[in-house]
Amino acid sequence: MTIMSDRWITRMAREHRMIEPFEDRQVREGKISYGVSSYGYDMRVAREFRIFTNVLNSIVDPKEFDPKSFVEWEGDVCIVPPNSFALGRSVEYFRIPRDVLTVTVGKSTYARCGIITNVTPFEPEWEGFVTLEISNTTPLPAKIYAEEGIAQVLFFRGEEPPEVSYKDKKGKYQGQVGVTLPRL
Repeated sequence: MTIMSDRWITRMAREHRMIEPFEDRQVREGKISYGVSSYGYDMRVAREFRIFTNVLNSIVDPKEFDPKSFVEWEGDVCIVPPNSFALGRSVEYFRIPRDVLTVTVGKSTYARCGIITNVTPFEPEWEGFVTLEISNTTPLPAKIYAEEGIAQVLFFRGEEPPEVSYKDKKGKYQGQVGVTLPRL
């Protein structure tokens, strides 16, 4: 596997619509940065969130997930309760090439505040908006800023394309468009 550079990311975004919308530089002025970086792309979180609540449920079950476990919220800021989490989605829509796998890591600005962003790998030929899990590990409420950077996507190209891609196996999260809850 080879990690791909800013030149490759920019070319793939412009010529193959790998990332839309695409920011060809780091945007920083008064914001948590986003856009292309040396070996990755800092994606933004959109204005729509689902904030976890335990008011109506006592068990979180990924096989029978109850959508009432979340409160829907839209705005410029999302307040994540202490020791809780919210789901968000990326501003950017991604189209991953057949010979590429991504790994995503949280932004250091949030990590230094006890806010962890979890994203599973984007498999070869997956496409869609990214569902983001934003965990507040602190005993205090935490602010998440919409339309600003939330996590960095790293792109790795394999030695050869896989025999079966995410698209080939008709993955359950292919083409997802909002904050997507667990599916079985």
